[in-house]
Amino acid sequence: MDVTILGIESSCDDTSAAVIRNGVILSNVISNQDVHFQYGGVVPELASRAHQQNIIPVVEAALKRANIDKSELSAIAFTRGPGLMGSLLVGTSFAKGFSLALGIPMVEVNHLKAHVLAHFIKESEDDTNQPQFPFLCLLVSGGNSQIILVRSYNDMEVIGQTIDDAAGEAFDKCAKVMGLGYPGGPVVDRLAKEGNPLRFKFNKPQISGFNYSFSGLKTSFLYLIRDELKENPNFIEENKEDLCASLQYTVIEILMDKLRKAAKELGIKEVAVAGGVSANSGLRAAFEDHAKRFGWKIHIPKFAFTTDNAGMVAITGYYKYLDKEFCGMDAAPFSRVIM
Repeated sequence: MDVTILGIESSCDDTSAAVIRNGVILSNVISNQDVHFQYGGVVPELASRAHQQNIIPVVEAALKRANIDKSELSAIAFTRGPGLMGSLLVGTSFAKGFSLALGIPMVEVNHLKAHVLAHFIKESEDDTNQPQFPFLCLLVSGGNSQIILVRSYNDMEVIGQTIDDAAGEAFDKCAKVMGLGYPGGPVVDRLAKEGNPLRFKFNKPQISGFNYSFSGLKTSFLYLIRDELKENPNFIEENKEDLCASLQYTVIEILMDKLRKAAKELGIKEVAVAGGVSANSGLRAAFEDHAKRFGWKIHIPKFAFTTDNAGMVAITGYYKYLDKEFCGMDAAPFSRVIM
């Protein structure tokens, strides 16, 4: 019997709905919110209002593109957290109402685990390009930087994480200092391709174990800009390509140093990357390089599955459905990390 899951993602500013049948994705619709650009970051109240406007049209579009009727759904999977509370409430409330109306179960999904399991989305029935257990996953986004040991679909252990800022946050905040707009990460990536990654040196923290820290890097970047602007008011404009290249190079070096250490100590050569920063071209190139140098079998998600999307929620819901891990109407969203 077919298992068809509707996934709903509303953890931040993207409203998304997807349909997966037997592990194969049939649709993945995302509605972005341009309203936040003028504020230089996501405004929670505006985000939740936009979700209320978008969620019904997005779900309708996902069902239509999947060419199925809502009566064919086996369950509804929704992001319970972490994320913005107002945004999560919209997705959670819709899932509860749809579940009651259709008389089908709900599956709660952890947003971070969903990013990891995005690697198991199949685009066709003969798609076999999924990681083999156990594997390591570097999860990097605007809010999280973690190394996760994945033993199975439902057995994940965070073995390293940032103790302060996340890698994506470092990109965005440094980009803001340079006046590159929001979100800054993609702009840094684009300009870095034209710059010299060894031009400027930034602080690399000495943190024990597999944990990360990016606050020192961010501070050293800020101090460099401050000192150079005193001598040359046009410093940023004249050097932005080299600044972006050097910043990106340092962030990737920090990320890969710890991931390489974890892979060596655990004896694991199956390595994946996930999260919004996994779209970064420099990080993808670093993974390709490590695959050649250390014999890793790497797994890099398609761009459609890097940022927040309901496809990753639906595939997580699919595996939880197979294990009959359903949730009740009392399920409440959570804003902080629970892994």
